[in-house]
Amino acid sequence: MTEAKNATSHLVQLEDITLTLSSDAGPVEILRGIDLTIDSSQSLGIVGPSGSGKSTLMMVLAGLEQPSSGTVTCQGRVLTEMDEDELAVFRRDHIGIVFQSFHLIPTMNALENVAVPLEFAGHEDAFTRAEKELAHVGLADRLQHYPSQLSGGEQQRVALARALAPRPQLLLADEPTGNLDSSTGERVVELIFRLHEERGMTLVMITHDKGLAAKCDRVVSMADGKIVSDHAGERARSAPADLPEMQLAD
Repeated sequence: MTEAKNATSHLVQLEDITLTLSSDAGPVEILRGIDLTIDSSQSLGIVGPSGSGKSTLMMVLAGLEQPSSGTVTCQGRVLTEMDEDELAVFRRDHIGIVFQSFHLIPTMNALENVAVPLEFAGHEDAFTRAEKELAHVGLADRLQHYPSQLSGGEQQRVALARALAPRPQLLLADEPTGNLDSSTGERVVELIFRLHEERGMTLVMITHDKGLAAKCDRVVSMADGKIVSDHAGERARSAPADLPEMQLAD
């Protein structure tokens, strides 16, 4: 993998990122000169209206979308100079992603869904680790259940366990409560923050909910493909990390 030419103390650094797509009406600028750094162990909320570019920015951060120009560096590696195979391996080992729509494999039970990335990475103890991750998110009694047998909150927790199983340094969450009711969503959010603090990983949360974003250490607001504000969030770093697992059940 490509090493960054100028190493920094930041876990993630985006420099002058642009993304322009073609359309029948002509070129459409999705991202317009994004500069952003994210420190290790920081929680960052990215907010903005629909079409502001926030989800596209997350895709660029994950190496799932190549920008038209600019540089993305993560953990000293230049993602924008990697090919697809290198990016896939880097994501597998260093980045966890939680999507709004869960993306669980319907023909696999919860344990198998969580074990998949570990098996791909060659871990012989994939199922043991997957079982522990499901226990961490309060699903020790749902190992053999298939996605269709789980509630929305339980499916999102399986997706979270799958994202965290490889122990990534960076967790990206794109509208993680978008398909959940408010009560279930709140429990899932508190679980995400608890695990973020326990493990010291960097968290980037994409959301349209300013109240949710404010729970982060830092909040970035986007509009029209640009960052329009960057300020401190309201979440206390001393939030309790011993939330009883019984509170996580639906």
